[in-house]
Amino acid sequence: MTTMKAPERLPLTGIDEADRLLAEQPLALLIGLALDQQVTVQKAFSGPWELQRRLGHLDARRIAATDPAELERVFRERPAIHRFPGSMAGKVAALCRVVADEYGGDAARIWLEARDADDLRARLGSLPGFGDMKVRTLLAILGKRFALDLPGLAEAMPRHPTLGDVDSPEALAAYQASKRASKAAIRAQGKRA
Repeated sequence: MTTMKAPERLPLTGIDEADRLLAEQPLALLIGLALDQQVTVQKAFSGPWELQRRLGHLDARRIAATDPAELERVFRERPAIHRFPGSMAGKVAALCRVVADEYGGDAARIWLEARDADDLRARLGSLPGFGDMKVRTLLAILGKRFALDLPGLAEAMPRHPTLGDVDSPEALAAYQASKRASKAAIRAQGKRA
């Protein structure tokens, strides 16, 4: 039997209610990761909380069944949930459709029913919008922040810093500074080549 222990919060947004939602609702964590592109970590991971506030729920089945134009309207409402509200509304709907259809609306089943780390990696990788980087990030979050007990997970987690290492606002600031420095170094190397 796979076990885990959810933290009280994931300090990724600077908003206590949003940080608690990420720890309490697996779908919120998945949506936050889906939104985590071309916006700050804080903006991406506060998206599920804002979506729940606007919809009155965070239910995969209901989100998947929402009229696409209505969901896009909800994403565009000011302030927009994401820099690209139209495409992200579609991505979140597709993600919720998979959670609803394949996991009975319960996002936690993705990792709680996985046989081992390889099975979990395959399950996560089959989610819409979840490439290798998001999969590795979620493995680290589940292993380090949620203490997911799954065969092979310790070996499957990335060795480099990820959001799984963030356990405080200060750790988030350090992670973001390190990521910016790494991107700047890559850009500088590209200009020299």
